[in-house]
Amino acid sequence: MSNLLGDYLRARRELVRPEDVGLPAAGTRRVPGLRREEVALLAGISSDYYLRLEQGRDRNPSVQVLEALARVLQLDQAGTDYLLSLAAPRPHRRRARRETVPPGTRQLLDVLGLPAFVEGRYFDVLAANALARALSPNLAVGRNRLKDVFLDPGEQALYPDWEHATVRLVAGFRESVGSDTDDPRFVQLVGELSLASDRFRRLWARHDVKTRRGMPTRLHHPQVGELTLHREKLAVGGADGQMLVIYHAKPGTEDAEKLALLSALAAPAASLASVAEAAPRADAERRG
Repeated sequence: MSNLLGDYLRARRELVRPEDVGLPAAGTRRVPGLRREEVALLAGISSDYYLRLEQGRDRNPSVQVLEALARVLQLDQAGTDYLLSLAAPRPHRRRARRETVPPGTRQLLDVLGLPAFVEGRYFDVLAANALARALSPNLAVGRNRLKDVFLDPGEQALYPDWEHATVRLVAGFRESVGSDTDDPRFVQLVGELSLASDRFRRLWARHDVKTRRGMPTRLHHPQVGELTLHREKLAVGGADGQMLVIYHAKPGTEDAEKLALLSALAAPAASLASVAEAAPRADAERRG
């Protein structure tokens, strides 16, 4: 049986230094971070009880105990929410449904005039417009953001701050999946990445959790050079776990000029794609 709660507590305990919580760091320490008994003392619980939590022998701690542990482990709100979710009763897992982008969201991508795509729960690209594909060819339906960022050298070259970007990506992925780690899609994806990427394996072992949200993103594009875009992540209503990701630049800046140039370069391809998509519909209407 998996021990998500114990694994998370152990991983986060090893990342907190004694001096971070007011303890002396002198002397030889056999383990990184805090000792179990130190966490227990600071959280106001017995060492034996904390040991049972880490070993998975007690899976029903109170909210008060979990919040005390979150303070000791210096978790932010996202990390605390994740900790609480690991101890909550897990509903019976329903059969995974195919992720379908609402028609209104698909239409929005076509008329938005900015690079945009829809990201699924497992960071699959579910829909994308031509401007997104101009930003990166990997922003295309059927691609997976985790696999591309960790395994594709071309995608890695797009991010001057690749190491920082991977930290946020993995932490956001863990938050997105939550405790539903017996899903076959999750198992396959994490297994493949853990075997193929040392970087992913190390980051996954940290158990970092961050809310999926927008932030400035620095890119090095092969056509227009370096630019910084604001990346927004907006939840898609009625589509559990889907996020609408939009890139935009501050008006009047060099970044905005470069984005406009990229849009102009992508325009012919976008027009051809629209014609190709419209032709079958027009033919069907004539036959009808």
